[in-house]
Amino acid sequence: MRSLPQELYTADQVRQLDRLAIAGVADHPGIDGFELMGRAADAVFSRLLQHYPQLNHGASLQVFCGAGNNGGDGYLVAALASERNIPVSVTALKNPDELTGDARKAFEHCTIKGVSSVLWRDDSAVTGEILVDAMLGTGLNGEVRGDYKQAIEALNGSGSPVVAVDIPSGLCADTGAVLGAAVQAELTVTFIGTKQGLLTGEGPQLCGTLHFTDLDVPAVAYNSLKPSSIRLDESTLRSLLAPRKRTAHKGNYGHVLIVGGNHGMPGAVIMAAEAAINCGAGKVTVATRAEHLLALAIRRPEVMAAGVNSRTELQFLLHDKTVIVAGPGIGTDPWAFDLVDEALNADVPIVLDADALNLLSGHPQLRRTRKFPMILTPHPGEAARLLQTDTGSVQKDRFTTVASLSETYNACVVLKGAGSLIRHEQQTSLCSAGNPGMAVAGMGDVLSGVIGALLAQGIDVYDAARLGVWLHASGADTLAKQQGETGLLATDTIPFIRQQLNNLTGHPVQN
Repeated sequence: MRSLPQELYTADQVRQLDRLAIAGVADHPGIDGFELMGRAADAVFSRLLQHYPQLNHGASLQVFCGAGNNGGDGYLVAALASERNIPVSVTALKNPDELTGDARKAFEHCTIKGVSSVLWRDDSAVTGEILVDAMLGTGLNGEVRGDYKQAIEALNGSGSPVVAVDIPSGLCADTGAVLGAAVQAELTVTFIGTKQGLLTGEGPQLCGTLHFTDLDVPAVAYNSLKPSSIRLDESTLRSLLAPRKRTAHKGNYGHVLIVGGNHGMPGAVIMAAEAAINCGAGKVTVATRAEHLLALAIRRPEVMAAGVNSRTELQFLLHDKTVIVAGPGIGTDPWAFDLVDEALNADVPIVLDADALNLLSGHPQLRRTRKFPMILTPHPGEAARLLQTDTGSVQKDRFTTVASLSETYNACVVLKGAGSLIRHEQQTSLCSAGNPGMAVAGMGDVLSGVIGALLAQGIDVYDAARLGVWLHASGADTLAKQQGETGLLATDTIPFIRQQLNNLTGHPVQN
């Protein structure tokens, strides 16, 4: 096994990789399909023993097998358990007499090893102390029904830990959506290619701890297929940053203008500004309601601020700015509309967040024909409004949603949520970092400030969005390891985001 790779694939692409492995590619001979199945079973069984040492001390294993190769993997896992004298049984969702090909061979091998198999029935019991889900693989298209739905519900209600083979049954491998019902796994072992749906939508919740093994498929097979998306990690992003020159001055690192903070909402612009100044912007100015100027000066004296009452007053602030971040705490009243409209007319890159996105969705005239780069950072609710749909449709297929947003608005788009997606010019990245503690007010404001600072320093639009999302999420992960997820505050993440940024530039923070 190796660490989770950067390359992510659709289910169809993984099947192509599987076919290449079996047929052989370049000077690498093909791998027998049953041999691949055996390697998959070995990988699952190895993880079972590592995570559940009680299996070596009498704990029982119950394997739920469907049809096809996923079920075949399960039968071979059961056979391996029997060889180790682990109490094991198989519950079959598909009559073994109807199995064909390698799945049939796997069942026969399992039977030879003395493992008993029973067909699932309405009154079937879940008795294993450890459960293995090998019911439905990546080929599932429609909703789960009948015996499979009953079995999934029984596994989830059993109280026993579940290990999923390749993918939790009922989870869509391409979208991360639940297809009617899905297994809640404690551990998932996936093969050959990491399916993109495992890492976004409901995938991160349902997979539990995710492990990957390539089953020793030759690297040349992967070279023949372009991944559907790329998972962000430190190695993919390190090249985007360079250490600062010793002769650097603040003019080298741009000037960010944060526009927002309507009546009663000073915190949003303060958080965005604080994030921007901590992430390397040379200068940061906030355009906000005059009533918030004192709070800004007290909280963060390094940030400049101006009270603005109209679009005309905002115009005076635009002439020397490198990047605009519009939306934190801005509201949707006429004042907010005028400021967003004026900001979108400026000839600099812009990051739109929060109510700026809601204004954009409600007032198509704001879009006009913008020539300069634009980054949109919606959560699912804002994304739904931008596309005039509902949140359920957004979450049903986040990959399609982010692509539609990027095309519709001719923008780089960050679709926030578990497994945030970044899309720009036919390229998609996924951030698997982050944790549930980030579900708190202010996180989006901090992210917009981080991205604005990176843009101000001359980083490309797509790279600034990718890097900003990863810094934000991985910084929050570092913080959560120290103090836990519950009660995590948006502003508490900022020093850890800065730490991650410095680590990437070759100036790591000494703890």
